[in-house]
Amino acid sequence: MVQLPFFKKKISHYDALAQKWTDRHKELQAALWNKHSDVLDWFVNRPKQWMLSSLVGFLLLSSSGNLSAKVIPAYAQEQFLNLDKKTFFFSDLYNVLPHEIRPLIPDEENTIAQLLSNTYGVQVTSQINGIRLNRTYGYIGEEQHLALYPGNTMDSHFDNPTDASLYWSSGMAPGLGAWGYFAPSESQLTQEDKLREKYYVAVETFLSPGYMQHVAEYNNFFKYKKVLVVNPNNGRAIVADIADSGPSEWTGKSFGGSPEVMQYLGRVDGAAKGAVLVFFVQDDTVPLGPVQPLQ
Repeated sequence: MVQLPFFKKKISHYDALAQKWTDRHKELQAALWNKHSDVLDWFVNRPKQWMLSSLVGFLLLSSSGNLSAKVIPAYAQEQFLNLDKKTFFFSDLYNVLPHEIRPLIPDEENTIAQLLSNTYGVQVTSQINGIRLNRTYGYIGEEQHLALYPGNTMDSHFDNPTDASLYWSSGMAPGLGAWGYFAPSESQLTQEDKLREKYYVAVETFLSPGYMQHVAEYNNFFKYKKVLVVNPNNGRAIVADIADSGPSEWTGKSFGGSPEVMQYLGRVDGAAKGAVLVFFVQDDTVPLGPVQPLQ
């Protein structure tokens, strides 16, 4: 057997630089993960459609502005030019929102209220004239449709076949909402009445501090009071109105949402239950329905 001479592979200057950069990139990744593992774990568990932009936004914020184009993958560089308020919303919300579902303390409520106001352009607050909900952060569950007027049934509840096909299965509640019918008759039903039922929420009015001492005053305040409801897991927000009282404490839920509200918030995974933020809308002229983050 002929022994072939051994030739050492020549490493080009380019290959050497590439290897150095690969090693450096691994070091940066390890350092970043060690320093911010809790935040990165949180981002990884976010919905896929927000994961990339949120993570890129976090990288930008954590870099003190020193990330160069070399550090950012080519496919992600464009994301830096298109960062919207939702990206920063997730990052800021993570820093203040407790990881467990519990009542918020005043400082947390104030910070989150300001964050929501700045993100969605709807001024919100945790209390008005000393009246507040028993909590602004808790679980929400799906409710049934409410009768709009005497004689209203599922057959006459929807304006169009599309809505009927989407929400018929939720059925109609056996009782009325906290304020009774939305209109005294079908002929007197207005578009505002329809929207109030379509985008309604139930809150535990009976647990609000001071309620038992001022029942009439509080009921008058809560009747169709507008609130901003936000799913902190996907950033979806909707302006709803309080049209019912509940759910009961034993359910473990603090809020209820109409089928349309729950569908928009993304709480249709079978359990139809999840955490939400609920704050009073200060301007009653803000229309009911979904709201988008400001650009």
